[in-house]
Formats: sequence, structure tokens, C-alpha cells
Amino acid sequence: MLYDRVAANVRRTYFLIAAFVLLVSALGLAVGYVIGIEYWGLVIALLIALTMSWGAYYNSDRVALSVSRARPADPARDARLINLVEGLSLAAGIPVPRVYRVEDDAPNAFATGRDPEHAAVAVTSGLMKKMSRDELEGVIAHELAHVKNRDILVMTISVTLIGTVLLISDVMFRAFLWGGLGRRRGGGSGAGAVGAVLALLALVLLIVSPIIARVLHFAISRRREYLADADALLLTRNPDGLIGALEKLRSDRTVVRSASRATAHLWIESPIDGQAAKRRQKPRSWLNNLFNTHPPLDDRIAALRELAARPLPTT
Repeated sequence: MLYDRVAANVRRTYFLIAAFVLLVSALGLAVGYVIGIEYWGLVIALLIALTMSWGAYYNSDRVALSVSRARPADPARDARLINLVEGLSLAAGIPVPRVYRVEDDAPNAFATGRDPEHAAVAVTSGLMKKMSRDELEGVIAHELAHVKNRDILVMTISVTLIGTVLLISDVMFRAFLWGGLGRRRGGGSGAGAVGAVLALLALVLLIVSPIIARVLHFAISRRREYLADADALLLTRNPDGLIGALEKLRSDRTVVRSASRATAHLWIESPIDGQAAKRRQKPRSWLNNLFNTHPPLDDRIAALRELAARPLPTT
């Protein structure tokens, strides 16, 4: 049942965040060994992660809106959009977020903000033109579900930890290049053998950690999309709205012009899925899907149809 899968997605998201923290910690320990500062490497790595997360926490919404060229919605021109956001926010029990419009023919939308009190929803002009009222309501409900579930905070932490992993990996790589292992040599053949093994493990970690970090980030993002889809259906009580919207997104060939890899995980559909039209026309391998920020639209539609076929719980 999809409700059980939603609960499992929440648990797995926290597990993936914990795996992220462990990866950063392992990198910190490896760097500490390489440059000879022992466990201080772990302390420094965690401090970097905390500092970067703090900065991203307070600035992620402004960055996302600026990169996407979003402008405040006009009360006259965008009255339908603003009314939907206000009504659904009331139904969801959250403060009404700021509403923005992105001038772009591609239908898409995203939510941003560190918490429900500082949230914003941005919708492209293409989405407002191409969606019916029920479909637009489904999309807005999906974005407000992200706000209510504080998914933006989770994804901001995830993105920040990726940056931390890349930064530490770069430091470790430079330590190798600068001969940081020299001080670990000596102390007998046994110590030399142990040092060689640890150095090899550190080198392997240096190579694979950025890949692992990205896979973890994409896994977190995909799970939050399934959860937001399910919560949107529960909020609107109208499965046809969001299902119809996702079907239109699947058939649409346009791509958001102001797309950025840094904000791709925020949108209801990935705005930079290379050669999007071709990829929607044929199945993708599990390896390709592993590096996607969003689940395939076909899978999301099927999951919603499964949920719609069962009695919806009362809220």
C-alpha cells in the first residue's frame, strides 16, 4: 500500500541523511590521517559541514529565486494562482508562502524556503497556461506539501553535505599531491604496511566519496517527491488533478531556460534532464535513474493511481 511506502520513505530519508553524515565523518578522519592531524580532521570536517549548512539555511530561498529569475506574482494577472496558494495553505494549516512567477514557456514549479514561515512558491507562466484549474491545484498542493514537510530544509542539508564532501575530497587530493603521507612512513615494516593499507583506503575514499554523495542526494530527492505527491492528493482529495498535471508534464517537450543543477531538485519535474523529450519516449536503465533527482513520471503517476484506487483516510 502506498501509505506504507510513504512512511518507509520518511524513515529511509533520515537513514540517507545519517549515511551522508557518516561519509563526511569518514572523509574527515581520512584527511586527518593523511595530513597528520589525527581526529582533528573529523572535527574540522563536521565544523565545515555545520558552517555551510547554516549559511545555506538562511540564503537558499534567495539564491533559488534569483537563479530561476522569479518575480513576485501580480495580484491582477496571477489572481487564480494566488487564490489557489492561499486556499490550499489554509487547508494545509501553514502560513501563506510568497508567490512568484517565472516567465518561461516550460510548465514547471518549485517551492523554496527554510521553513513554512519563510517559504515561497514559484510557478512558470507555461504551467499556468497549459494546466487546468484542477491540474494547477494539484501542482500547488505538491509544492505546499514540500513546504509543510520541511523538505526544502532536508534537501538544503543534502546539497550542502555534497559541497562539504567535494571540498574535503579536494583537500585530501592536494594532500596526496603534496606528499602528506610522508610523515606516516617509518616506524618499522609493520607500521609501514599498516600505513600503506590506510593510505590506499584513503585514496579509494577520495575517488568514490563524491559519487556516493551524489547518489545519496538523488535518492533523498526522489523519495521526497513520492511523499509530496501522496500528500498533495490527501490535501486536494482530487487525484485527477495532479495525475493530469504529471501526464501533461510527461508529454510536454519544453525545458526551463533558467534551469540550474544547483536547484534542479526543487522543481516538480527535473528542469535539466538532458534531452528530456527523448528520455520520456523510452525506458531508462536503473543506472541512469540512480543519478536522477526525480523519479520517472510514469512511476509517480502509477503510484498516485494506486493511492487513488483506495479509500482516502480522513484528515
